[in-house]
Amino acid sequence: MKFKYKAKSKDGEEQVGFVDAGTKDAAITILASHGLFILSLEPISNPGFFDRISTFFGRVKRKDLVVFTRQMAILMEAELPLTTSIETLHKQTTHPQLKEAAYQMMQDIDSGLAFSQALARQPHVFPEFFVSMIRSAEVTGNLSKVIGFLADYLEKEDILSGKARSAMIYPVVVLGLFAVVVVIMLTFVFPQILPVFTESGVDLPVFTKVLLGAGQFIGEWWFALLFLVGIIGVAGVDYLRSPEGIAFLDDLKIRLPIVKRIYVPLTLTRFASTASMLLKGGVPITQAIEIVGQTIDNVLYRDLFHEVSQRISQGERLADALAAYPKYFPPLVYQMIAVGETTGQVDQILIKVGDFYGREADSLVSNLVELIQPVLMIGIGVLVALLFASVLMPLYQLTSSIQ
Repeated sequence: MKFKYKAKSKDGEEQVGFVDAGTKDAAITILASHGLFILSLEPISNPGFFDRISTFFGRVKRKDLVVFTRQMAILMEAELPLTTSIETLHKQTTHPQLKEAAYQMMQDIDSGLAFSQALARQPHVFPEFFVSMIRSAEVTGNLSKVIGFLADYLEKEDILSGKARSAMIYPVVVLGLFAVVVVIMLTFVFPQILPVFTESGVDLPVFTKVLLGAGQFIGEWWFALLFLVGIIGVAGVDYLRSPEGIAFLDDLKIRLPIVKRIYVPLTLTRFASTASMLLKGGVPITQAIEIVGQTIDNVLYRDLFHEVSQRISQGERLADALAAYPKYFPPLVYQMIAVGETTGQVDQILIKVGDFYGREADSLVSNLVELIQPVLMIGIGVLVALLFASVLMPLYQLTSSIQ
């Protein structure tokens, strides 16, 4: 539950903001722990329809976060104090939610919270991966380097996702138009010509019968179909938000052939880059692997990294522990890490692994963009041919019988 508060700090400065808490008493406790004297505290009612729309369009997009992180990296590289850097970001950013988040982070850090804790209190802005990386940076003391890494990584992800979106816009538009044409044919055109075929006694092909039956069914039961689709949609979204549904989606990312070929290299890139940075910072390998697991946005990989950490703590080498899960880690990964463990350069080898899989993911997305359009055109052509053949073949038989 969200509360809007007005309070005064120990210095007498008046502050206005929002706090998330389960109850009003919990909100009071949180604010008091920050040394604030509460003037007013009001719960915010559930947002209405138009509020939700405005929140949706005002949400922090990936590109906004990339710019924000890059600016933060530049300020940190200039060796400015953390609070000064965030204050500068608060003044210069124009995005409303990022501006509010920067202000809240400023207040949290001034009240004694760690940077990662301040970020964690803004989950609508900063993903779990971002927070986990900052937490690891606080362990190693490489905050500026990690923020620079985050800026680079988010930029790469933004470029890849931009390519993927560009590749999908054209297919979605074409498939949407084709679906509209099919619905019009089934509900308006086919019912008009069905009596002609029935009266003439023409033997209809099986495909034509199926389409005519589908058209009649949609015409008579469209309201029931819409209701059923709505129920399935709501139930599906509710399921996919549950822990079981999240695990199901994460499993699909690894099983679906095309998705797997892009998602797994990206995950391995994140694993290798994060692990190399932690090891360079002097973090023990068992702890580094545990932290890596927290940065991966996949529950299956997260559990696997926990098991790998346990195996290492029992005396097993990292390469051998990863080799026990060939479904999730290709042979190249643990073979290269085995070389690194032999030469004592695991962190350097992990950098090479991350670079390799980063380039592989980029190449796969680029190839997908080039491949998807011709494949789509062939598929749409075949479907259009079947659709019109279902009408033209009975018409041909009808004209032949008349002659």
